[in-house]
Amino acid sequence: MDFFSDYINLSRLQFGLTAMFHILWPVLTIGLSIFLVIMEALWLKTGDEVYYRHCRFWSKLFLLNFTVGVVSGIPMEFQFGTNWGLFSIAGGDFFGHMLGFEAAMAFMLEATFFGIMMLGWKRVSPRMHFFSTLMVAVGGSLSAFWIMVANSWMHTPTGGYFKEGKFVITSSFHAVFNPDMPWGVSHMWVAAVEISLFVLGGISAWYILKGREVSFFSRTFKLAAVCAVLITPLQVYLGDGSGKSVYRHQPAKLAAIEAHWQTNPPGEGAPWKMLAWPDPQKQQNDWEITIPNALSIIATDSLTGQVKGLREFPVRDQPPVLIPFYAFRVMLLAGFLLLFLMLWTMWAWYRGQLAPDRITARRHLLGAWIAAIPLSYVAMEAGWITREIGRQPWILYGLLRTDESASMIPAHTVGTSLAVFSFVYPLLFALFLFFGARILAKGPEPKG
Repeated sequence: MDFFSDYINLSRLQFGLTAMFHILWPVLTIGLSIFLVIMEALWLKTGDEVYYRHCRFWSKLFLLNFTVGVVSGIPMEFQFGTNWGLFSIAGGDFFGHMLGFEAAMAFMLEATFFGIMMLGWKRVSPRMHFFSTLMVAVGGSLSAFWIMVANSWMHTPTGGYFKEGKFVITSSFHAVFNPDMPWGVSHMWVAAVEISLFVLGGISAWYILKGREVSFFSRTFKLAAVCAVLITPLQVYLGDGSGKSVYRHQPAKLAAIEAHWQTNPPGEGAPWKMLAWPDPQKQQNDWEITIPNALSIIATDSLTGQVKGLREFPVRDQPPVLIPFYAFRVMLLAGFLLLFLMLWTMWAWYRGQLAPDRITARRHLLGAWIAAIPLSYVAMEAGWITREIGRQPWILYGLLRTDESASMIPAHTVGTSLAVFSFVYPLLFALFLFFGARILAKGPEPKG
């Protein structure tokens, strides 16, 4: 069957498109709201006007980002009812509740205080305004928590049993605190903070390169750099922990990510493929560049730890290999480039080259920070591609297949909506860039 005449493939493509576009915005909402809380707290404590100016300037970008996130997120959630009705029936007793919690406990919290945060300057007391900013930040992080709980449960569904096409919940506690949840939630939340730091630092670097408000943006740049130095290694640690969780609970997914076809014999380590070209029909790699024993060390902390190969699983239960294999390596490369940027920045700071009167001469470093903005987003998108395609062919891992979960909608109907999304989302992105450029061109409010 042709790919574009299959309603299941079209529904998958549509959800992938909307999810990859939507995720661009909540990550910055989470991190930037926390930054605004810090700036406003410093303003209340010190009375220094520069912190107030930071709040007013960055809140404009927050407003723009938040708006696009809301607009792009609503259609994505509707697809669970329109395109994935069979999954909603099967897993709705838990999955639906998690989305409901996200809407009632997180999004509504944000929405309640968002207007006060954006329009309440000089209309409410400073303490009330700070409380509103704090609640928006709490709502953003709560939203990430509930969404990632739902997603993690799809990867390691626990807290019940599957019977007659429906997951029956026996323990909501065990469903929420499923094995993937601690790593999924923490890895995503830290990714949101990390991306936000690179956006803050990258935009500040752009202003410094332009020679505009150097003192003002040097403060943001240094704060972003210090926090990123702490966050980036933490993200590497969480990524390693997530990988070990995949090894324990989703062995076929790990084997696909690593293009690992043959289980290594006892006493012999599994190699890690730096690069390879997988051939699922032959159940092997056409060629590969490997590091001996490295996969065993990464997955099991042992030189000869056994890692299951894809040949251990029926072909129909094997995930795609090529896309998650290279998506993971894109994420890995981007992550280590960002880590290198942190080391470079700290070295420049140690040598006193980040002082306001010297930082403008560090053009290569500042340019690297600007490049880190898209690079951090690439790392996140590659990570999500690895995570979700690696879960296939299951929508509920080991219990419910993706091709058994889609609503039976005519392919031309799904194709039409996909075409509309393919037009509207790039338009939204272009509008974001247009209005974002206007905000950056105007810059911070003048003193006084």
